[in-house]
Amino acid sequence: MEYRTLGSTGVRVSAISFGAGPVSQLLVGERNPTQRETVRQAIELGVNWFDTAATYGDGQSEENLGRALSDLGAQEQVHVATKVRLMPNQLRAIGLHVRESVLTSLRRLRLDRIALLQLHNSITTEVGAQPTSLTPAHVLAAGGVLEEFDRLKQQGLVTHLGLTGLGEPAALEQVIGSGAFDTLQIPYNLLNPSAGQSVAADFSEVNYGDLISTCGRRGMGVFAIRVLAGGALAGSPPSPHTLKTPFFPLELYERDLQRADGLAAQLPAGLGREEAAVRFALSHPAVSSAIIGFASPEQVSQAVRFAAAGPIDPACLARFCEASPFLASGGA
Repeated sequence: MEYRTLGSTGVRVSAISFGAGPVSQLLVGERNPTQRETVRQAIELGVNWFDTAATYGDGQSEENLGRALSDLGAQEQVHVATKVRLMPNQLRAIGLHVRESVLTSLRRLRLDRIALLQLHNSITTEVGAQPTSLTPAHVLAAGGVLEEFDRLKQQGLVTHLGLTGLGEPAALEQVIGSGAFDTLQIPYNLLNPSAGQSVAADFSEVNYGDLISTCGRRGMGVFAIRVLAGGALAGSPPSPHTLKTPFFPLELYERDLQRADGLAAQLPAGLGREEAAVRFALSHPAVSSAIIGFASPEQVSQAVRFAAAGPIDPACLARFCEASPFLASGGA
């Protein structure tokens, strides 16, 4: 397993991180033996970062992950990150709701401290411009998210602070520019690379504004998420979560699945879509780790094997980017 330094935190994080979200379904369901065995396999192969959120399965992900780590006696071997999402009716008492969420997460996870606490809301110029979005003022102003995050950090309940890179790039850059956050996790994949490079003005999908490069210049750690485009790059059927989420809806998944089918014909011989997706995400020099959701121990082994093959050869990547209608000029 390759380990990379997480921005300016000094933490050495595995190139592959364990995503405990709802797309893979593993940790958002009822307790079952596959959960512990998949977590065990990840740890044995060197994965040292686990990412979850209070909203994943209404707390089931945190509960199941906490149980698995406890059963394995592995709490001290890994870093656990979680997230807080604020709903519109909670914005008049942000600090109270952030604290309640974190204390509940700690209890579910069976931990005394969270390695990374992340804001799970999108950030936009106007509140509610996107589902559950906040403005930079909600994050940075007195009584806002950052104030309570800092308080929790001072009290030793969390170690580092992060953001989820959804929303509007200009609004996100305002928050990133505060210098108060250590990390960003953001969608970055072969079908939408706009978080890590400039794209054409007529780019048809969400433009994430090359924020990975912005973070790299500021010394922030970056986690690539949606590396497999919600399963489309693996040729998987849409997950139950995809059928109901407003953030990455079924319409997007269906477009990505169609594009992924076309992409396969453009890949060099011997390089499959899933391997290309993992290695592409890790080819960006500012990406600290790729967060991938796993449903089985075999999937962990596969992702670790792909990562071990190293970044895609720069010359190969450049030729691929030039030929691909899905990628803009440049490459990672």
